[in-house]
This record gives sequence, C-alpha cells and structure tokens, in this order.
Amino acid sequence: MSRKIRVLVAKPGLDGHDRGAKVVARALRDAGMEVIYTGLRQTPEMIVSAALQEDVDAIGLSILSGAHMHYFSEVRRLLHEQGADDILLFGGGIIPDEDVPQLKELGVSAVFGPGTSTQDIVEFLGKATPPRWAAQG
Repeated sequence: MSRKIRVLVAKPGLDGHDRGAKVVARALRDAGMEVIYTGLRQTPEMIVSAALQEDVDAIGLSILSGAHMHYFSEVRRLLHEQGADDILLFGGGIIPDEDVPQLKELGVSAVFGPGTSTQDIVEFLGKATPPRWAAQG
C-alpha cells in the first residue's frame, strides 16, 4: 500500500492574488492528494522549511508577480542545500513561455499557465511523483 502524494502549494513574494493557487490546491485534494497550502507572502525559506517539516513529495509555486526566476531558483537552491533535491518543484501563474526552458534547467519539472486544466496538473503529479514514494508504503 502506498501513501498519498503530499503537495505543498505556496504563494511566494508580495503577490496577493491566490485564487488560482486555491483552485489547484482543492483539485489536488479532491484527487486524493494531501495538500498543504501555506498562504500568501511566503519567503523561499518559509516554503522550504514547511516542505521539509511536512515531508512533501512536491512543491507548487503560484507566481503572478513576474519574479518567477528569482523564487524558483531560490527554492531550488534551498532544497539542494537541505539535501532535498528529490522534492519535485513545479509551478504556474503568469510565466512567459520564453522563460520555461530556463526554469526547467533550474530544476522546475513543469510550468502550468493560465487556462491549464486542473486535471492536467493532477495527472502530471500522479506520473511524476511515484518514483519518490511508491516503495515507502
């Protein structure tokens, strides 16, 4: 028997619009995942600390402010410093298509833009996370 996928959904920075993050969090929960929503105005340090404390399989960042390169790279750097490179990092929001290849080079597994079906995100996490936790039972 395998455990549920655990996902932390975070809103880094000063962006105060969290409707999309809440919609994604609810869709993941409704799909049977355990979801931790950290709320607004999180720092990369707060996000990584919560992810480690909650033993999550994935972190999803919702960014609308244009500061996506900074926040994704900081979260990835902090995860690496903590020896938590196995935590999948994904995100969404207003992220220009031309930035996606660089984000993937930083270790961001997927970027979901406006209009993405929540089912696509659920399916992505279902396929992307099992190698990390399937054997933990």
